[in-house]
Amino acid sequence: MRLVADARALARFVGGLKSFLQWRITPEEARAIVRERLGRRPEMFLRTVEHGVFRNPRSPYLPLFRRAGIAMGDLEKMARADGVEATLHELRRADVYVTFEEFKGRRPIVRDGLELPVTARDFDNPTAGRSFGVRSSGSTGRATRTVIDLDHMIAEVPAKTLETDAVGAVRAPTALWRGVPPAAAGVRNMLFGCAMGNVPRRWFTPVSSQQMGASWRTRAATGVFVRGAALCGTRLPQPELVPLDRADVIADWAAEALRAEGSCAVRCFVSMAVRVCLAAAERGTDLSGATFLAGGEPATRGKMSVVTDAGARLVPGYAMNELGVIGVGCARPADANDMHVAKDLTAVIVRPLQVAGWPAPVDALYLTTLQPHAPKMMLNVETDDCGVIQRRSCGCPLEEAGYDEHLLEVRSYRKLTGEGVTLVQTEAVRVLEEVLPGRFGGSPVDYQFLEEEDQRGITRLSLLVSPRVNLPDEQAVLDVALRAFRESGKHSAFAATLWEQGGSLRVRRAEPVWNMGGKFAPLCVAERLKRARN
Repeated sequence: MRLVADARALARFVGGLKSFLQWRITPEEARAIVRERLGRRPEMFLRTVEHGVFRNPRSPYLPLFRRAGIAMGDLEKMARADGVEATLHELRRADVYVTFEEFKGRRPIVRDGLELPVTARDFDNPTAGRSFGVRSSGSTGRATRTVIDLDHMIAEVPAKTLETDAVGAVRAPTALWRGVPPAAAGVRNMLFGCAMGNVPRRWFTPVSSQQMGASWRTRAATGVFVRGAALCGTRLPQPELVPLDRADVIADWAAEALRAEGSCAVRCFVSMAVRVCLAAAERGTDLSGATFLAGGEPATRGKMSVVTDAGARLVPGYAMNELGVIGVGCARPADANDMHVAKDLTAVIVRPLQVAGWPAPVDALYLTTLQPHAPKMMLNVETDDCGVIQRRSCGCPLEEAGYDEHLLEVRSYRKLTGEGVTLVQTEAVRVLEEVLPGRFGGSPVDYQFLEEEDQRGITRLSLLVSPRVNLPDEQAVLDVALRAFRESGKHSAFAATLWEQGGSLRVRRAEPVWNMGGKFAPLCVAERLKRARN
């Protein structure tokens, strides 16, 4: 049955591909579309929830609404009177939300008086039509299946066009360093470029479909996509395998494009942009005029400095396969990870969330789709990210288009534990990306914390340090790291003391771990990584 369903979905996708590839959008048209949508946000929200929840008897959200005593008519009154975000806050207070683990199907939905077993597929959007299946990166556990929907991509194109135009890259020669199916990013970014009238010149992929363990029909999907586009009159580049340790290939392409045309753009993950810039620095290559349109992980100060030192520009983005575009990079950023909320596509609210083992609540992000064809129906879904929503005037073209909310300081609050204390990612980034490279050399992707259990079942934290970094001795690294944690605050000082007493933190000379799709996380849990790769 899955084979037949996948074949039909792929046929529908190919059937809609011709009209998509014939469509072109200008920045002026994108601006007009976004402004029109922003004027009717409550209506978009209500239509999406009505079709995705109240007209879907299998929706996991329905029992939550019933438990809260909120009908569709009540929701309409709230949204029209108070707006989308105020309504979402009210729903969250009424326990109409879904946790990250529930949304991934790893735990049942549990509220007072309600327990509802769920799977990740229960959150599939019944209105997604011209689509084919892909899967998430698995960076937080086992990869989950989702879809690329052409109708939803059409809805996302205006935001991506405005972002690319705002940083002057809408006509720049472009290359992708993004994965092939079952990963979604390569196909999505290729289609975005086509809609803007700027088909990427090269498609580099860090991993092949075979390496990701894809089925034969998924491996065939890449060929069907490229050949189908050719039959529709659009010639796409064939994917070329360029593993992470060959970032010099991308650096060489960028340098050649800069010599020939004066500018270029590379769409990749943030840490992959760092690798390209490090490779360029090793060759003495100046990347002035290059723009990295990068997402998948936070654009921290440490990573940003590597890119700017190479003469290039890093534009952060925030998206999920299940939802689509959330944030687009500000052209006049206040910090490295400053983005505008794409408010015509997504609603974002921030709520305090207590993380077990951490002394103060984090500012957790809750996401809601406003578009009816999003791959997943997301309504107040708690991600594993925290951040800050800010209204300020930056004067960039995205603000002029109506994107007046900034999303800053986006970080994962995933945590490591050892000797009964907790370390969250926000606490570790400064040590890994600024303190240690500043003292011992190397880059922000040469240091990583890895949580693993030893043979006795004791949780150990390993500080992985790339063999490329020339260390005086391992104890010196531990001393500097522990001292930095002690200076970060009371909780970090307590953690550092316990780790030192218990001998829980140790240095391992090994390359930090990247996931199969090319993402890099400062904190890595060995068991989570194992689940993601299986």
